[in-house]
Amino acid sequence: MSALAPLIDDLALILICAGAMTLIFKKLKQPLVLGYIVAGFLASPNMPWMPSVKDLANVHLWSEIGVIFLLFALGLEFSFKKIMKMGASPIIAACVIIFSMMSVGFLTGRAFGWQQMDCIFLGGMLAMSSTTIIYKAFDDMGLRQQKFAGLVLGVLIIEDILAIVLMVMLSTLALSQHFEGLQMVASIAKLGFFLVLWFVVGIYLIPLFLRKTKTLMSDETMLIVSLALCFGMVVIASSVGFSPAFGAFIMGSILAETIEAETIEHLVNPVKDLFGAIFFVSVGMMVDISLIVEYAFPIICIILAIMLGQTILSTIGFLLSGQPLKTAMQCSFSLTQIGEFAFILATLGTSLGVTSDFLYPIVVAVSVFTTFTTPYMIRLALPAYNALHRLLPEKWKATLDRYASDAPEMAGQESPWRTFLSDVLRTVLIYGVLCIAVVVISINVLSPIIYKILPGMWGQIAFAIITIICLAPFLRALMVKKMYSSDFQTLWSDNNFNRAPLLSLIVLRMIIGGWFIGFVLDYSFHWTGLLLIVPAISIIFLMIASRRLKRQSLNLERTFTANLNQRENRASDLRPQYAGKLMERNIHISVFTVPIGISWAGKTLSQAGLGHKYGVHVVALQRGAQRINIPNGNTLLLPGDRMQVIGSDEQLQTFSNVIEAAAQEARQSVTELTEEMTLRRYTVDAQSDFIGRTLRDCGIRERYNCLIVGIEDKRSKELLSPTPSHVFEIDDVIWVVGTPEDIKCLPSSVPF
Repeated sequence: MSALAPLIDDLALILICAGAMTLIFKKLKQPLVLGYIVAGFLASPNMPWMPSVKDLANVHLWSEIGVIFLLFALGLEFSFKKIMKMGASPIIAACVIIFSMMSVGFLTGRAFGWQQMDCIFLGGMLAMSSTTIIYKAFDDMGLRQQKFAGLVLGVLIIEDILAIVLMVMLSTLALSQHFEGLQMVASIAKLGFFLVLWFVVGIYLIPLFLRKTKTLMSDETMLIVSLALCFGMVVIASSVGFSPAFGAFIMGSILAETIEAETIEHLVNPVKDLFGAIFFVSVGMMVDISLIVEYAFPIICIILAIMLGQTILSTIGFLLSGQPLKTAMQCSFSLTQIGEFAFILATLGTSLGVTSDFLYPIVVAVSVFTTFTTPYMIRLALPAYNALHRLLPEKWKATLDRYASDAPEMAGQESPWRTFLSDVLRTVLIYGVLCIAVVVISINVLSPIIYKILPGMWGQIAFAIITIICLAPFLRALMVKKMYSSDFQTLWSDNNFNRAPLLSLIVLRMIIGGWFIGFVLDYSFHWTGLLLIVPAISIIFLMIASRRLKRQSLNLERTFTANLNQRENRASDLRPQYAGKLMERNIHISVFTVPIGISWAGKTLSQAGLGHKYGVHVVALQRGAQRINIPNGNTLLLPGDRMQVIGSDEQLQTFSNVIEAAAQEARQSVTELTEEMTLRRYTVDAQSDFIGRTLRDCGIRERYNCLIVGIEDKRSKELLSPTPSHVFEIDDVIWVVGTPEDIKCLPSSVPF
């Protein structure tokens, strides 16, 4: 028998350790991530009393695949539209927190005399709180319905996307090893270009592809196709100089906007869990107890930096975003840990060879400690607020309350100029990126083919014509779109002084369009002066006047918009259908599911009396594909209905406790099937009470909880379906279904 390959031995050891640790940590009600890290430490060469992994290189390769799956799954849960709908508050808070904590991490590293790249990566690790750990803590502590919990989760979404950008920036810094302003700007521009290009093209093409192949998609094919798209984008991202994880995240975020997103997420989760476990186990393998002991003082200092930095600087960030002091402190005390992205950044620094060996185990030790302290820090928020509230001068309290109450109006102000300029900027950016992509593809892919087939002047003419035709729909939208919008008409007619800047904006867009045409003509024919300007102006005029191009541009935009909104239009999740300032800052909206077994299930809203009992009001109901907005008192509440409920933190928490208690009671009251149903064949004897009576009159179903499913014909022995009017006779052979105990109760029947 041949010996097993070292990789299989290693995989067996990793999964055995991971399985054992997950059971233990599940029993202890601790995050499974910590169990994986402990399993990695036990399976590593740093633990001499245990079997250890032999092929670390292959395990490291598998862990990189784990990062790809983790980021792909994160992208599936992410939506660019969510950020747009969050408003300014989470974005402001997240930006302040990340910048502040990166500064704290960098200065802490500098205080210990560490290298510059160690300090930069440490700052990035400290800036990212753990979504998994916070989410679990909120769930275990019953805080998911609190207003501050929604704000924290919103900030974590912003942090996730900024963490992806940070990974790309740190990769660039790691390769250059020094700061250069132009290089940094070029990297950011490159990142923005590919981000817009991949997202726009992906949203346009991938939903169309999935719709066309819908009839061919089973769970198996959907999984394979999804992973093919993921790893295809991984290869593309890597080929243009980005990290593979960035490509996985982008493809996940594109698929997140499709109606198949939930199915894909469900199918990918087991694969993600497997490779994610290997990644976190590989993190644990990097833990070196001797290094942790040696760097115990820096570890303690970093823990204090996270605790104090997050509680103080994050509170300031949430205050600047317009939150009251109490909410700001509850949010900031929830963020005092580091998690998944810290490990990913540490892995990135190690793989690039730009961070020191001691940084990895330090970060793991800090993460483990801050994970355990997270629930205690969340509980500490209210006592800390009460103590601070007593110490603050009344003037400061009044200023903070006034700023918080004024923030919504400040954030909600929109002017026609601001709306119009933002629309024009978005249009020019998106279509400009698409035009650049068309030109680059034409030069690098199309021109070699054309010049090989048609050398000389004819090749130049063919290249110019094909490229301009491909550019035409995008160039027309870049130059003309939003020119006749309602905002433009309002600004034009509102004030004569608006006309000069509006005309200047039109001319500027024409110049941008003309530049693209001129570039193509110059590349093809090397024209200059009038030979370039006159054809460019002529082509621009034809593009603007062409109704066919207008229809093409509109069709492209409509398809893109429909694809972008298809999941939202068909989603069953409850979403607020209105916006506006609530009567109190403490009032907000949460979603609950009506549990089976609760006393008011099956009653109308007026009969349930939720407002009278708990102070909450149902503003919308989701029942399958049906949505009921602002239901009246005669609307029924059925088990499984999703309710959109409005109330204060305290009212929603009380209501949540009632629903959870009802659901728990329903689960406990479900009787298990202790006895299996059985099928028996019986003969009706002379002493049976059934003789001379019909099946209906015997009441076998009602009196004995049994069901007669067949009666044998005495001549043909054929099994006949019983009828209610059948009259039982001696020696009738019947087939009965029921539990053994119930069947024994049938009177004077002889089993075969």
